[in-house]
Amino acid sequence: MKVFHAGAARTVTGSCHLVEMEGQRVLIDCGLFQGSSHVEANNRETFGFEAASLDAVLLTHGHLDHVGRLPLLFERGYRGPIYATAATRHVTEVILRDAARLQQEDYRRNLRRARRSGREHQVPPPLFDETSVEKTLAQFADPISFDRSLSLEHNLTATFHRAGHILGSAWIVLDSPEGRLVASGDLGNRESGLQAPADPAPACDVVLVETTYADRNHRSLEATLHEFKNVIRKAIESGGNVLIPSFALERTQHLLFQLYQLTESGELGDAAIYLDSPMATRITELYRTCDNEFHEEINSLLERGTDPFSPQTLQYTVSTEASKALNDVEGGAIIIAGSGMMTGGRILHHLKHNLWRGGASLIIVGYQAAGTLGRRLVDGADSVRIFGEEIVVRAGIHTIGGFSAHADQDDLLNWLSAAKQAKTVLVHGEVGAMNTFARVLEERGRDVFIPDLYRWSSFDS
Repeated sequence: MKVFHAGAARTVTGSCHLVEMEGQRVLIDCGLFQGSSHVEANNRETFGFEAASLDAVLLTHGHLDHVGRLPLLFERGYRGPIYATAATRHVTEVILRDAARLQQEDYRRNLRRARRSGREHQVPPPLFDETSVEKTLAQFADPISFDRSLSLEHNLTATFHRAGHILGSAWIVLDSPEGRLVASGDLGNRESGLQAPADPAPACDVVLVETTYADRNHRSLEATLHEFKNVIRKAIESGGNVLIPSFALERTQHLLFQLYQLTESGELGDAAIYLDSPMATRITELYRTCDNEFHEEINSLLERGTDPFSPQTLQYTVSTEASKALNDVEGGAIIIAGSGMMTGGRILHHLKHNLWRGGASLIIVGYQAAGTLGRRLVDGADSVRIFGEEIVVRAGIHTIGGFSAHADQDDLLNWLSAAKQAKTVLVHGEVGAMNTFARVLEERGRDVFIPDLYRWSSFDS
């Protein structure tokens, strides 16, 4: 049993693990590296394996850092099946189409600027385009149901189980006479405001487990919502706009549900709420229509025909013109826009027009990777550069961490509890979090391993 770590090894993005069992080469996820320019440079490197040599690709869920290099895999020769749940297939389509569009827009903008200084030859092309996305989507096999085994070749089976992270998310078991390997993908927060908890891991020989928040526990959902409500109310009272950079997938829907509850109770008055993200708009429609694993409260609302993701004052600004019009709104609005780490997307324009305003507020509700604009703001930067312009930071900066869709340390320990004798491989985390969690696991008698990027690991069952 061998694993090649082509991503999410000693880093938190780029999930991509090649598993060799029973003579089969199965890739679990094929995600994009995100963060600093140094980290993102990995996206243009080789995978470290021949794409054409793969027998199958299995996807745990549709986040960009788990599916964003699929078009590159196709361009480099892969022609086999891609297996995923139905919701993950739908989510992946939205995510990849949006990524292709944004890359093309960024490329054209950077090329225009470079031409003015004669540096156009230094501008790298997009990683992939819409044509590559279309060809990739054509490789998806029939959707996979939870808890039903998928027979691959040579006595190898794969089974998808609920991960409780986002719509359609799964952790995966690979079984063969050589042994059993479990890959966690991303696991959900037990106090998620949307998803039911993850199914627990089984006994196995090797388990790859994410460590995004493995060094800490989240605040309780109750405390998080109390803070969120107070920050929103005070921010509106300050007279400025409230900016919420948000991941289009899961985090936005969670925020919309909480804002729905606040508007239903009358606590937000008539404050306008704008969802300024075409991708988040499409994803929200999927949350309304796809088979789901939601908490009972949300399921009950949907069954009664009530939309829990549509606050009374919500407006969608899908077009570019509608988004630009928000630049003229100087106060009293709640604007949710991507991207969540503020590395691109429409939130950058809103930051440019609002960060320097003393009455404005920025509410950060998601993980901010090292090297991103979001991390610099969290760390207290006095000014930041946006679109080549230095913007002073006068807005109030509020970080609310309990909205995470990721498991925390207690969640991970609980999920791992049945896999006591398994070799535990820590992936998808920053090195500090991995080292902290490794010590916790070793104190409990576990055999722990932290792999290096672009290296093979061998395991005996």
